[in-house]
Amino acid sequence: MTHLKTVLITGATSGIGRATARFLAQHGYQLILTGRRQERLLDLKKELSALTGVHTLCFDVRDKQAVAQNISLLPPPFDQIDVLINNAGNAHGMDSIDQGSLDDWDAMIDINVKGLLYVSKAIIPQMMERGKGHIIHIGSSAGKEVYPKGNVYCASKHAVDALNHGMRIDLNGTGIKVGAIHPGLVETEFSDVRFKGDTDRAKSVYQGFTPLQPEDIAEIIWFVLSRPAHVNIADLLVMCLDQASSTIVHKANLPTA
Repeated sequence: MTHLKTVLITGATSGIGRATARFLAQHGYQLILTGRRQERLLDLKKELSALTGVHTLCFDVRDKQAVAQNISLLPPPFDQIDVLINNAGNAHGMDSIDQGSLDDWDAMIDINVKGLLYVSKAIIPQMMERGKGHIIHIGSSAGKEVYPKGNVYCASKHAVDALNHGMRIDLNGTGIKVGAIHPGLVETEFSDVRFKGDTDRAKSVYQGFTPLQPEDIAEIIWFVLSRPAHVNIADLLVMCLDQASSTIVHKANLPTA
């Protein structure tokens, strides 16, 4: 019996994570989906179970004990993880450094950086034992440059970029592929979270141009995973046509109300 590759996706309940789960299910991957919203996880499992094997884990990546326990107790055939997609991440607030919220800073660093480390720590040993595996970090164009009022969010994504490089160096020779995909503007719930429910402000981020969609990144993830064994996509920056940098986006004239 052919072994279906098992992919664990963090932050699978929305945006890029959910789109990736759907895309990989269609391409024969077995899924472990993690997130904080149990109802969404179960809905996604129900949707995708007709296509492939699906197992869900409801935990917060900030909770290192929950991360370790949930992953250590995975039942067969989900206990052998071939691919880890470190997708869980967030942005909270957009304030100048002097006005920033300590709670916002903690949330971004704990999820974007420490959460990535906790999940990776729980999975890397089994990949090393088998001498193969693939880790993909979902970073951000904010990990390549800093923009006004992006301070701590940009810092957290620069950390993801550094960890991607450091992990690839440290795991060189183990048979484990390590790489990162850094999207620019993707139309997801990202801005709703960043602006704390201010839907009008969130929508305005994506008006006047065609942003990336979660499905665009999901297809790129599949491309990365489907390369031959000797090919590793180490670092990939992806933007929509109208975005030149974090602060330069060509927007058409918007209609007046």
